Amino acid sequence: MAETNRLFETVKLGSTTLDNRVGVAPMTRTSATPEGLATDQMASYYTKFARGGFGLIITEGIYPDDKYSQGYLNQPGIINDEQVQAWKKVTDSVHQEGSKIFAQLMHAGALSQGNRFVKETIGPSAVQPKGEQLGIYGGEGPFPMPKEATKDDIAEVIKGFADAAKRAKEAGFDGVEIHGANGYILDQFLTDYMNQRTDEYGGSTENRVRLLVEVVRAVREAVGQDYTVGIRISQGKVNDFHHKWAGKENDAEIIFGQLGNSGVDFIHVTEYEAWQPAFPEGEGTSALDSTFGDKGVTLAALAKKYGEVSVVANGHLENPDKAREIIEKGEVDVITIGRGALANGDWVNKVKNGEPLEEFNPEKVLSPDAKIKDFEA
Repeated sequence: MAETNRLFETVKLGSTTLDNRVGVAPMTRTSATPEGLATDQMASYYTKFARGGFGLIITEGIYPDDKYSQGYLNQPGIINDEQVQAWKKVTDSVHQEGSKIFAQLMHAGALSQGNRFVKETIGPSAVQPKGEQLGIYGGEGPFPMPKEATKDDIAEVIKGFADAAKRAKEAGFDGVEIHGANGYILDQFLTDYMNQRTDEYGGSTENRVRLLVEVVRAVREAVGQDYTVGIRISQGKVNDFHHKWAGKENDAEIIFGQLGNSGVDFIHVTEYEAWQPAFPEGEGTSALDSTFGDKGVTLAALAKKYGEVSVVANGHLENPDKAREIIEKGEVDVITIGRGALANGDWVNKVKNGEPLEEFNPEKVLSPDAKIKDFEA
């Protein structure tokens, strides 16, 4: 207990007070109804983590509009009153167990492989995404070529996030996390090779982060100052695991600096291993290296330095010692775990009590009727 007590301190993210610094990472499940309604099964799934002691639960990605945002069939949405009412069952159940729950709002963009509203996809430019669709969610073959988003499309994306955030607040969520990571629409605008635009949304890093900033500002205006708003950021993607920002720390300074000034309460950074250097060896900054070790600075530390807001870190932190260490270094305020939470729905209670943890076994958590996979990349 003494060795991991930093994990179990109360902490604030925006206006939300968490009982501890440990959260459940967002994990795609595709177990909603075809109409995008959260189910009793989903309420049970999320409540299990609350009962297991997690201070924060972040939902799977929820599609925010009835146009291009849906990424997977049987993905939950939050676009109408019926979906809001379905989510209320989830939030009420989690709250009864004493945890907080944030809605992750996700627009798939060019990575959409199942959308009941439209057949075509959009992206920042007509550039085909790398890799292939995810078979675990019913996809097959290459991603389709997206159409380049028009200014009207961009306005609809922004409005969709803002309207969805208002509905999330109505549904009883304690906050929202804007999905700006893992290769989905906002990350596509941020990614140099996906974004070939020549207008104010393309070219320089300052331009490519513009849409993320505009979404944050619209969401903040929609929900008010006293509601917790965060954004998730990564370098790697579900379809391009090893991607790194070409500008390295210069990009990090621009991206995190702009986001930190946009109105977010926290930045949720996800890497394959959260404690590893953000960039190849020798390419960190000497000032930060002296603070955080000589092996290169982590993306979380860069987010803390340049964002100047609370930082949540994700990336194979299910080992309690790794989790405690990254918090004690001052790099992050909260950690989230995915596979470790699937293997141990009561991870927090087990670690508090010094009990052994189960290893992640996909055969135990993946089944045809409840597909679960966590993208910690």
